[in-house]
Amino acid sequence: MRFLTILLVILTLAATAVASKVIVLPYKGAIGPVAQLQLQRAIEQAKEELAEAVVIELDTPGGLLSTTRAMVKDILNSPVPIIVFVAPSGAHAGSAGVFLTMSAHVAAMAPGTNIGAAHPVNLGGGKADSIAGPMGDKVLNDAVAQIKTIAAQRERNVEWAERAVRQSVSITETEAESLNVINTIAYNTVELLRKIDGKSVKMTNGAVRIITTHNTKIIHHEPGVTDELLNFLADPNVAYIFFALGFYGLLFELQNPGAIWPGVIGGLSLIFAFMSFQVLPVNLAGVMLIIIAFVLFILEVKIISKGAFTVGGIVALITGSLLLFDLPDDMPGINWAVIAGVVVSTVLFFVF
Repeated sequence: MRFLTILLVILTLAATAVASKVIVLPYKGAIGPVAQLQLQRAIEQAKEELAEAVVIELDTPGGLLSTTRAMVKDILNSPVPIIVFVAPSGAHAGSAGVFLTMSAHVAAMAPGTNIGAAHPVNLGGGKADSIAGPMGDKVLNDAVAQIKTIAAQRERNVEWAERAVRQSVSITETEAESLNVINTIAYNTVELLRKIDGKSVKMTNGAVRIITTHNTKIIHHEPGVTDELLNFLADPNVAYIFFALGFYGLLFELQNPGAIWPGVIGGLSLIFAFMSFQVLPVNLAGVMLIIIAFVLFILEVKIISKGAFTVGGIVALITGSLLLFDLPDDMPGINWAVIAGVVVSTVLFFVF
C-alpha cells in the first residue's frame, strides 16, 4: 500500500513537471504574404506540438490590407490561442499591426512601445486618402467595420479601435492597458507567459480554453528555406532587378544565338521575378510599360529614329518602374537609386 502511494506521488510530480509548450514567432517588418505564410506554419507547428499557444512578437509599421485581412481570419479561426506581443521595447504596431493585435486572444505590449495609426492608405493601387467621394468612404468604412467587429469579439475598446482607423490615433503601452486595448504589459516573453498563466480565452467555436504557461518550454518557430527565399524575393528592389535582368538575358540570347548562358540567366531571373510578383501587389500597367520600354529600345537598334524610340523607352521605363508595385506608404518601394541604375544600364545596353 505504501509502495502504491509513493508511486502515485511520483507519477503526480512527473505529470506536473511536464512542461507546456509555446511557439514563439518573431516578426519584424511590413506585413505581406510571407508574414501570413509564417503565421500559418506556426499554427500548424503548435497543433503538432500540442502547444498551449502561439506568441507573435510583433514590430511592424503596417502592410498590405489584403494580407492583413487574411491573417486576421487565420487568428480568429485558429484552433490554438494566439498571443500578439508588441515587443521588444521601441517596437510598434502600426496600421496592419493594430488589426492583428486587436484580433489576438491575448494582446500585450512591452514598455516603450506604441500602437495605432490604422487609417487605410492603399487599396488596389490607390491611397485611400486620395480616393475622393464614395470610393474613399467605402474603403474607410469597410476598415472601420472590420476593426469594430474584431474589438467587440475580443471584448476590447471598440471606440478607440474606430478612432485608430478614422483618426490615426496612436497610444503608448500604458494608455493601451488603461483603455482596454491590450490585456497586459510585460518586459519580455517569459514575464508575459508568467502573467497570463491560467487566463481563460474564448475560442471561435465558443469553447473556453485556459492557457497554462507555468513551467513552459518556449519553442522558437524557425523559418524554413521557402520562407527565407520568399522573404528575399518580397523585396521590391530584388523583384525589379530580376525582372530587368530577365529581359537583358533573353534579348542578348536572341541577338547572339548559341551564347546559352545569357538565356539561362535571363530565364532564371524572370522565374524569380514572377515568384516575387506572387508575393507583391503588382500593377499590370507598370509591367506593360516596362515591356513597351524594352520593345522601344529594340526598335531603336533596328530602325533609325534619331533617338525618338530611346526617349520613349526611357520615359516608359521610368514610369513603369514607379507604377510597378501597388504598395502602401508604410511599405518601402523601389529605391530611386535602383531605378536610376536600371535605366542607365538599359540605355547603355541598347545604345552601345
